Amino acid sequence: MKRAFVVGYPISHSRSPLIHGFWLKELGIQGSYERIAVEPVAFETFATTLADQGFAGGNVTVPHKEAAFRLASVDDPVARDLEAVNTLWLEAGVLKGMNTDVAGFLANLDQEAPGWSDSLGRVVVLGAGGASRAILYGLIQRGVGEILLINRTLERAEALARHFGSKVKALPWDQAEVALEGADLLVNTTSLGMKGQQPLDLDLSRLPKSALVTDIVYVPLETPLLAAARQLGLARVDGLGMLLHQAVPGFERWFGARPEVTPQLRALVLADIEAKG
Repeated sequence: MKRAFVVGYPISHSRSPLIHGFWLKELGIQGSYERIAVEPVAFETFATTLADQGFAGGNVTVPHKEAAFRLASVDDPVARDLEAVNTLWLEAGVLKGMNTDVAGFLANLDQEAPGWSDSLGRVVVLGAGGASRAILYGLIQRGVGEILLINRTLERAEALARHFGSKVKALPWDQAEVALEGADLLVNTTSLGMKGQQPLDLDLSRLPKSALVTDIVYVPLETPLLAAARQLGLARVDGLGMLLHQAVPGFERWFGARPEVTPQLRALVLADIEAKG
């Protein structure tokens, strides 16, 4: 029986076991997937002894993604550019790593808003953390014309803009609403609007009626940002699909079968969110 995991600190909130458990049952695979809390000082020992612990691999979440990148052999160009790994596996005894956050973000929009990137001109991205870095990479992959990157700490946004080049322009937070004029897509990568956090208070009225709004937060499923977009009649995509789609490549690596993101899986995770928040 193959064993896999999700490791982080803290980790009790993770819904990855629910997702992978559903796929194991659906595909009739004898396997397990568990949460493991590991403090940063103990992560290197944990990651370099997976075989001894009987693991085929696992997912890596906050705060270990950068450490996983340093410890693993990485062929994945996405992980190399982001310098972050969220998926580990053993290959001929070698610890390997990749990053599936970009693929998860893009696949979610492809499934929920087909054709969203066909004529992608201006995009506004809120936040300049690790999630933002992955999303900027994906948007540039899809041929975006211009990205306005807005963050409360301008210096952090400017550093990220320099990394990605001329297509990304950093702006201060007070320019967010002005930046929405003419935007085809608005992406929130911050924790604003998440359960227990401050709401994202942004007037979306300057967005064109054709704009798409997406939020990587999925608890609550309809964030204040998405509720505001709905009230204006704008197309919107919630963040749950990114979580589901980013899980697919890892499952295939560990268990040898490629699962699908289905309405049944989404309903299962939604029920858990509604029950536990």
